Amino acid sequence: MPSSFFNNIEDFLEPVNLMQLSNDEGFKPTQIGEKVEVFDRSFPDLDEADIIILGMGEARGAALPGEGSRSANQVRSEFYQLFQWHNQLKIIDIGNVKTGKSLQDSYAALKLVMSELSIFKAKVVILGGSHDLTVPQCDAYAANEMNYVLTCVDAKIDLNADSVAPADKFLLDLFTKSPNHLQHYNHIGFQSYFVHPQMLETIDKLRFDCFRVGKVKERLEEMEPQIRDSDIFSFDISCIQNSHAPANNLTPNGFNGEEVCTLFQYAGLSNKVKSIGIYSYFEHLDKNAQTAKQISHLLWYLMDGIYQGKQEANIENRAHYNEFHLASEDMKTVFLQSKITNRWWMQLPNEEFISCSRLDYVLATQNEIPERWLRAIERS
Repeated sequence: MPSSFFNNIEDFLEPVNLMQLSNDEGFKPTQIGEKVEVFDRSFPDLDEADIIILGMGEARGAALPGEGSRSANQVRSEFYQLFQWHNQLKIIDIGNVKTGKSLQDSYAALKLVMSELSIFKAKVVILGGSHDLTVPQCDAYAANEMNYVLTCVDAKIDLNADSVAPADKFLLDLFTKSPNHLQHYNHIGFQSYFVHPQMLETIDKLRFDCFRVGKVKERLEEMEPQIRDSDIFSFDISCIQNSHAPANNLTPNGFNGEEVCTLFQYAGLSNKVKSIGIYSYFEHLDKNAQTAKQISHLLWYLMDGIYQGKQEANIENRAHYNEFHLASEDMKTVFLQSKITNRWWMQLPNEEFISCSRLDYVLATQNEIPERWLRAIERS
């Protein structure tokens, strides 16, 4: 690891005090807090990390005062009390990104830190902060000249050009940047009454995919392929029902706790998702730390997904896959089903394999062309 890495990144970070997070009582030997490695006096070696935890309290993008590290630390306090079932996984907490003098300074700091961390195999989890921090999260890819697929889970689609708050319109920035490294965009869980109908038409013209919360809840497993092929996963707690996340003061409706845990498990299963942001949690809006507890459960299921994903065989190793060849008048393809995780892939005409679901296979056996296949060809 180059020495310049430490010179750059440490200047932007504040270490975390584990004893304070445990109320000075310490953690039990089987709790995550006892297993996690933290940045305190010296910067940890990240080469073998599976998850890197990073706090970012910047909230001015949502027209709120900066919350510093309080919100991220509240999540840590709950997460580190959970029991560690996956001792093979290495978690490293490198602290909190310092809030800048201006919002743009905070963006620049997060972008630099994320760009530096991109050289490691670990999934980096940002504990935000307002949802507009997705912009520097993505800009870290652009800084390295890397194209990316972004998936957002949010009750709203943040394209409100009339708002003064960056958190309400940050997608405009991502969609219109030049040069633009955004290869594809998925939006999961929007609630129709928050979204202008013409906005969906515009997104569809860009060949981006949007999924209404009701449809997602009917077949949650259909979101696994969308998340699996993503590089960046951006999650706004406004998508969770208020009863499961009291700090969400936008709407009482949305996903329940178990459903969002499953989405995070999907993100963990993906060997492509490397950057995960959890946004819009502000500790002062929470009740009895219930939202922080919910977020800690998301992180636990992310770990569970990572553990399962490590068992998956390379797609080139066909001995670990069931292979199905289908041909009809309109479609000729190959489906692969993993014998380990039961996940599915299908082959496009250019022989590239993309993620899909069992439903796509079933439709193809009935001589129906799966929409996922058609959308992929439109974008190719």
